[in-house]
Amino acid sequence: MISSPTPTFLEGYWQDGFRLEQHLQDFLKLDAETITEKLQNCRYDLENLGNTDFDWEEATAFYKDKVGEMYLFKLGTWHLESQDYIGGTLKLIADQAKGRVLDFGGGIGTHAIATAMCPNVDSVIYCDINPINRGFVEHRVAQLGLSHKISFRSEIPLEEALEGYFDTVLCFDVLEHLPDPSGQLMQFHKMLSSQGKIIVNWYFFKGFENEHPIHLDDPETVDTFFSTLQANFLEVFQPHLITARCYRKV
Repeated sequence: MISSPTPTFLEGYWQDGFRLEQHLQDFLKLDAETITEKLQNCRYDLENLGNTDFDWEEATAFYKDKVGEMYLFKLGTWHLESQDYIGGTLKLIADQAKGRVLDFGGGIGTHAIATAMCPNVDSVIYCDINPINRGFVEHRVAQLGLSHKISFRSEIPLEEALEGYFDTVLCFDVLEHLPDPSGQLMQFHKMLSSQGKIIVNWYFFKGFENEHPIHLDDPETVDTFFSTLQANFLEVFQPHLITARCYRKV
């Protein structure tokens, strides 16, 4: 299979995930062996925590306060083990992102970092409610010399939530964690400029053996989400073999 070409500025992702393991080691002040062990063992920790401690009425507190460093390793493992898949998402961003960009629920920062490297992007706002995630990504951004292009928020301030503020919105692996994904989608619609685009994915599925207990899968809520999406956005073709999709507002 012939894969799409990789922009030169993204090559660092295929080398080492934009130095992800080194950044974890430095930020958490752990040795390389411990980092490797935690990356290998984290895959079940969040599942167990979700099965015992997750409550939709307290979802914000769960992601903000309870997951702690565990989420760094869970996301780190996913990004390192799914290099080609996530790399395809970064290529899609390179194709479509421009101007002022919001990375909503930015996790460990891979997408925000790649976006800031895109020549058509002026600035990136990384938004995540988890303070450990924000601190880690701020560390990564400084190490990579991108602090002049990326700023950090725990939520979207009112002045940046005004109609038409953003040219591009990124939202990866977030909507299935929200009680009202349709409401979030319409907030994105409001914030986008008239020619703005959203690059997004979702996974409304708890898994075959409940391995994703913190995912939303309520049929009525999911149906409402797709109805909202189809009524307010038009899909933009993209050639990459990934689940992420690009839409422009209508």
